[in-house]
Amino acid sequence: MTDDTQKEEPRTWRNYIPLMVLVSLSALSALALTGVSPFHPANWMHRFMGLFLVMFSMFKFFNLSGFADGFQMYDLLAKRFRPYAFVYPFLELSLGLAYLARFSLREVYAATIMLMLFGACGVFNALRNKLKINCACMGTVLDVPLSTVALVEDLGMAVMAALMLWVQL
Repeated sequence: MTDDTQKEEPRTWRNYIPLMVLVSLSALSALALTGVSPFHPANWMHRFMGLFLVMFSMFKFFNLSGFADGFQMYDLLAKRFRPYAFVYPFLELSLGLAYLARFSLREVYAATIMLMLFGACGVFNALRNKLKINCACMGTVLDVPLSTVALVEDLGMAVMAALMLWVQL
């Protein structure tokens, strides 16, 4: 009798290479678009947030149903209301495009803060419950484990949006 079950491979930093590449490319692209003379951090943050959100939404659109399945495993609202899992990539894309277009920035900052903090609550809850699941942040295209990296990502985006809102007030 053979054992057909697969053993889970230990997760290492290599599991995060796709995420590191996307964050790095977003940061470098934002820098290239912003220019270096004179460098304004707020301009860079707008472009970084816009590129980051657009790229991450793109991965979700490749397999919207698969994303929704994964997202429902840890997002607090998607667990109770599946349509939210299908709307989320559109929210992310809309915010990203709004950052790049500099459209209704106060509202965009506020929406980003709410969306990311709420997302962080779901990630925190899943981590606290020691769930061994994949992060839906890159849809089903790339295999990235849900970890404190996702929590830092959500909180970092919320902090950046809060900083931009504060500077604008």
